[in-house]
Amino acid sequence: MVTIAGLASNRGRNLRNIADRAPGGAELGVVVSNHADAPILDAAAERGIPTEVVERDDDESREAHEERILDALADYDFDLVCLDGYMRVLTSTFLDAAPTTLNVHPSLLPAFPGMDAHEQVLEAGVKTTGCTVHVVNEEVDDGPIVTQEAVPVYGDDDVDDLKSRVLYEAEFKAYPRAVRWFAEDRVTVEDDTVTIEGDVDAGLPERRVTSEDRYDTLRYGENPHQDAAVYVDETCEEASVVGAPQLNEGAKGLSYNNYNDADGALNIIIKEFDEPAAAVIKHTNPAGCATADTLAEAYADALATDPMSAFGGIVALNRECDAETAELIIDSFKEVVVAPGYTDDALDVLTEKKNLRVLDVGELSDRTETYTEKALVGGRLVQERDLWTPTLDDLEVATETEPTDEQLETMLFAWKVLKHVKSNGILFAKGTETVGVGMGQVSRVDAVELAAMKAEEHAEGKDAQGAVMASDAFFPFPDGVEKAADAGIEAVIQPGGSVNDDKVIEACNERGIAMVFTGERCFRHD
Repeated sequence: MVTIAGLASNRGRNLRNIADRAPGGAELGVVVSNHADAPILDAAAERGIPTEVVERDDDESREAHEERILDALADYDFDLVCLDGYMRVLTSTFLDAAPTTLNVHPSLLPAFPGMDAHEQVLEAGVKTTGCTVHVVNEEVDDGPIVTQEAVPVYGDDDVDDLKSRVLYEAEFKAYPRAVRWFAEDRVTVEDDTVTIEGDVDAGLPERRVTSEDRYDTLRYGENPHQDAAVYVDETCEEASVVGAPQLNEGAKGLSYNNYNDADGALNIIIKEFDEPAAAVIKHTNPAGCATADTLAEAYADALATDPMSAFGGIVALNRECDAETAELIIDSFKEVVVAPGYTDDALDVLTEKKNLRVLDVGELSDRTETYTEKALVGGRLVQERDLWTPTLDDLEVATETEPTDEQLETMLFAWKVLKHVKSNGILFAKGTETVGVGMGQVSRVDAVELAAMKAEEHAEGKDAQGAVMASDAFFPFPDGVEKAADAGIEAVIQPGGSVNDDKVIEACNERGIAMVFTGERCFRHD
């Protein structure tokens, strides 16, 4: 465990933050101040941290004062020294005798060193500032840099605004990060160079710096009492609904939910299927999806899965929308259409609906965004996008009954759609169209029953008899396939891997159901 000796002249907010967070298990073992009335002393005492006061006499040299500080620290064991607003320039007397000494400066060094960094930033008119954690040497705001953190400078900022943002959004991130690296024994300081073990460019790097520009302020968020905006990443080369031209002038702009659903629609249709495909998305879930020889046929088959749920949904197409498909779309209420282009005749049809938003995402490119993220309170989750889809070679037949070629084709189609269904997710399909979707259930058997109900009560012109069932994770018990068999399911694709796989296989064998394992699951929890 790394123990820190902290030196501060005033409030020592960074030291208090480090003490409270204990990055990497580091512990603030002692605080020394050169002012007897420094607030950091009371703050440290409240945390049970020993304190020492070593004030400098009027005629005392810096070196003599530092010798007395070292004497005060002689009874403490510490591995790292952290300065925080310590208003003295240290000499070799202290630096040569103490372990590595760090300081945090409120600018991105080497820019704007000295006491008035924030004033310098505002006077220079720069649009980005931040903080720098560096190893201390005998020069002012010099020494090799350990880490930095950037923050924006806004047009209406004054010194107090900037000081607060740099402290809370930069220093409170960067200083604990540097301490954690030392606590993890990942820092090497040699001459004027700092090397951090593992700080390399990778898919999931040690640090992430993101910057996006506000594209639009939205009417509200998920609910009317929530403010919202959409930000754009101008470097994204992949087809996206952010910034996609809205072709029907005068229609209201996209809402937060529209953007979210339209993004989900784009991901399922435009980025999963090569053949003509269509889907209707509701609350980011596919209410129906299909591929066919023509776009109009695909849309009709997708809509027929659950026309009731499709009301007010998002339509996604992976071909230029033609007039025939457009006529089908406007036959019932939809919020948004997303497609890689529209014929003039199709636009004439679609723009008859005043508030049907028509988005043109342009040419469909390869998927360049390989990671996805979700904001949490206090952090962010980042993961690889789920780009895996099984091939025939990936499927392991687990039952006595072999799936037919047609069932195998349906299985692969169903998996591509199922990847975009919220967990727990179950999908019934025939050919290359959905017949029932059970999404977002807290039990897998509930998801099966929901898919069966949708196929029985809501689907038009199709049902679950003879259909394939896809499950995004294994069946923990046989009850899921038993319920599916009662609904008419004749084949199953699922990951496998349950301790009860043998019982599930036995239940399928007793009912003549063909089942294959993929070896991979496709959970989608948000």
